[in-house]
Amino acid sequence: MVDTHSHIASCPQTPEEVMEAARAAGLTRILTVGLDEESNREQIALAEKFDEVYVALGRHPNEAGGFGPESAADIESLAGHRRVVAIGETGLDFYRETADPDEQRLAFEAQIGIASSLDLPIVIHMRDPAGSERAVAEAFSMLDRAGQDLEVILHCFSAPGWVERAIERGWYCSFAGNVTYPANQDLRDAAAKVPRELILAETDAPYLTPQSRRRHRNQPAFVVETAELLAELREVTYEDFSQTVTSNAQRVFAW
Repeated sequence: MVDTHSHIASCPQTPEEVMEAARAAGLTRILTVGLDEESNREQIALAEKFDEVYVALGRHPNEAGGFGPESAADIESLAGHRRVVAIGETGLDFYRETADPDEQRLAFEAQIGIASSLDLPIVIHMRDPAGSERAVAEAFSMLDRAGQDLEVILHCFSAPGWVERAIERGWYCSFAGNVTYPANQDLRDAAAKVPRELILAETDAPYLTPQSRRRHRNQPAFVVETAELLAELREVTYEDFSQTVTSNAQRVFAW
């Protein structure tokens, strides 16, 4: 099994403890994700220390304030590191008011360009306030303009009404621990629709802990619970689903 999206440096456990638990759970690869310039460097340092760890780096939409040409150049420079396999997470977040929407758009557009020019997949964050789909609709539109050659991973997929449109575009849909929450039946229905070749599983650790462990902070090892539920929804064994996700991650991240 693999965890296709986590933030190892943000977990309350030490990286050594995180990795020990992940190995015990059978994980062979973990994508740890940067959020800004400092965080990007933290993830690269972890990947240099642990063989199972690879990196996505970028500027999170909630951290988009002050993004400029120097920020883009820094991401592009770091992306040449041998352990960097994706750009992001980036996208649009109109749920929190921590970054101006225009600055988010600027950072997102720049990172789409970097991913395209470097032929790397891009990891997307999209979040709207309740009752709105503005961030999702705009993110889809911006990604569409990049063309079909861009590999897209919709991280922590949480737009069930858009799952068919994501599938039509051949985008990967990655499901996190919130798919296990009783209230999220629409998300489980969406997960059952995603074709075998486009589905991924993640933790988004230390956030979105699966249902049975919600008193604890999340960690990569807990992806197993999410994967078990996804396997059940899709009427396959855990072993079959694990092999599917592992294969899909290998294909998109080339790790």
